[in-house]
Amino acid sequence: MSPADLQWSIVWPALAAGVLVTATHAPLGMQVLARGIVFIDLAVAQIAGLGVVFADWLGFEPNGAAVQAAALGAALGGALLLTWTERVWPEVQEAVIGVAFILAANLAILLLAANPRGAEHLKDLLVGQILWVGPAQLAVAALAYAAILGAWLGFGARLGRTGFYLLFACAVTISVQMVGLYLVFATLIVPALATRRLPRRRLAACYLLGVSGYALGLVASLAFDLPPGPLIVCAITLLGIAVLLLFRPRVPS
Repeated sequence: MSPADLQWSIVWPALAAGVLVTATHAPLGMQVLARGIVFIDLAVAQIAGLGVVFADWLGFEPNGAAVQAAALGAALGGALLLTWTERVWPEVQEAVIGVAFILAANLAILLLAANPRGAEHLKDLLVGQILWVGPAQLAVAALAYAAILGAWLGFGARLGRTGFYLLFACAVTISVQMVGLYLVFATLIVPALATRRLPRRRLAACYLLGVSGYALGLVASLAFDLPPGPLIVCAITLLGIAVLLLFRPRVPS
């Protein structure tokens, strides 16, 4: 196998993961921005990560069904809790989301404190291991994302607050284990924020921005031998800034 073929065999699953995450997170990100709950993905993703860390602390196989169930159960529980707090304390929901995030993050740190590979586990949770995504994981994610997108595009507002939170929790649980918490947040928020002034075809623009950011970040990772996750976050953000500047409102002279 030539070096070019070897590089492509590593990059294409990572790029496919980016396409899948963007496909799901672009419409959800627009909804998150409209609801004014920007940091909900950080909180739910961190709660899902806490489920992963807890299952690992109990000794379950890292990629086994028990860990996946723990992550999903934690995320759904967190989503239901945030649904309740939004109904009871809507005026401080963003603050409640912040408290949920910091509590889940510190509980995960405590569980990892006695683990000799705790720092590595924490880094994987935050930055992700996108280059290690395999075809089997992509296939499962694609089916789950298709179901989530079908439910959202088919029912939308009829799902209500609880339905939105639960779909969101499912999407974030899958994504954070593929690409990490930072990339989940960047993919969800930056395209939606950058395209908020577009008069039409906003969703298509979100898709293009997100996928382009993943592609540029992965190319830069190969070129400079740097971690792909942070490079993709930087690429998506720089592209988002460019779109914001391109479509900024005209100042009357």
